[in-house]
Amino acid sequence: MRVERILKSFFLPLSLLLVMYTPGFGAEADKIDPGDTAWLLVSTALVMLMTPGLALFYGGMVRRKNVLGTIMHSFIILCIISVVWILWGYTLAFGPDIGGVIGSLKWFALKGIYQEAAPFAPTVPHLVFIMFQGMFAIITPALITGAFAERMKFSAVILFTVLWATLVYSPVAHWVWGGGWIGSKLGALDFAGGTVVHINSAIAAIVAALVIGKRRGYLEEPIQPHNLPMTILGAALLWFGWFGFNAGSALASDALAGVAFVTTNTAAASAALSWSIAEWLHRRKPTALGTVSGAIAGLVAITPAAGFVTPLSAVLIGAGAGLFCYFAVTVKPKIGYDDSLDVLGIHGVGGLWGAIATGIFATTLVNPSGTDGLIHGNFSLVMVQALASLATVVYSAVVSLLILKVVDWTVGLRVREEEEIQGLDLSQHGEEGYSL
Repeated sequence: MRVERILKSFFLPLSLLLVMYTPGFGAEADKIDPGDTAWLLVSTALVMLMTPGLALFYGGMVRRKNVLGTIMHSFIILCIISVVWILWGYTLAFGPDIGGVIGSLKWFALKGIYQEAAPFAPTVPHLVFIMFQGMFAIITPALITGAFAERMKFSAVILFTVLWATLVYSPVAHWVWGGGWIGSKLGALDFAGGTVVHINSAIAAIVAALVIGKRRGYLEEPIQPHNLPMTILGAALLWFGWFGFNAGSALASDALAGVAFVTTNTAAASAALSWSIAEWLHRRKPTALGTVSGAIAGLVAITPAAGFVTPLSAVLIGAGAGLFCYFAVTVKPKIGYDDSLDVLGIHGVGGLWGAIATGIFATTLVNPSGTDGLIHGNFSLVMVQALASLATVVYSAVVSLLILKVVDWTVGLRVREEEEIQGLDLSQHGEEGYSL
């Protein structure tokens, strides 16, 4: 009993002291809105589902011998970035600003973050905002893997992912969303990741495809998707998750989230139709792969604009995305580069069009915190959007190239020729996707 009294006399005051000085038990916690928090939790789960959806989307488009290796790229990135984001990725992206370029290490390993409201979303808990943004950090490097599918070492994928997330994704996210120069000083608009996610990943993807080289037999022998139903299922999951991606970026359960929800669906449908029509006229047959690729192109293009434009503008943005991205994918064989799963053609071209289209169609009638675009008399926003896109292209290209060179010098980028012939499933993972 005496020991128990001593323990109580020591730990009770200590526990009270911890409660008094632990962040999250003051006025800030009282600002947290249950509805906004619930919506962001759901949105986080929706965006998380997009990475497994991407795994299926990519997995169906490769040859049978590479299906598990391709799916594994997305799954391992989900695991890697989930840890990297907590340790240092988040604080570099959203920590207190250092010169408009990068966040400080104040929140390394989320030190001191408990129940307080998020600095960039004051009606939701900080930890919920961190997880929501973490899902964006996960899917962005996963998108890159489509460009070098069927030929990169698994060890190289892991090392590249860690370095790229640290040196490219986090800085660009800080520039646009974390108080950096693109968002705060330049005034560019990016509602849910046109520059941060799509342009950023697409430029890294094409650099990787060029550095690692073409697949064996590319343009010399047929390289066909092995399972289009898997790809269509993956596209459906991506479309489903994109509602959290875009509407969740309102960071509240409000009218703006409703606008983003509507524009997201509208642009995807419009792009799928325009791609199908273009393909029907050009090749005489509309394909399933083309239709779902068009839908993804529309989702990419509306991402930066989702919370700044009207539904009618979303129709036009989607229609443009379907046409522009179809053209980009069609001319790829003529140029001769081997971007295996058309990351540049869909995410690069779609992301660039979406960024510029935001400068054209944005209106403060939809979002008073935004800026009017070209059709409302403000041509300067188009120039601002172009400059933000150009800065992202240059930075991503240069730093991604350096990272790829480091990876090549250390673990090596490409599998051996015999391993590529055998397939990544067996050569990298010792298993097969199908037992026939």
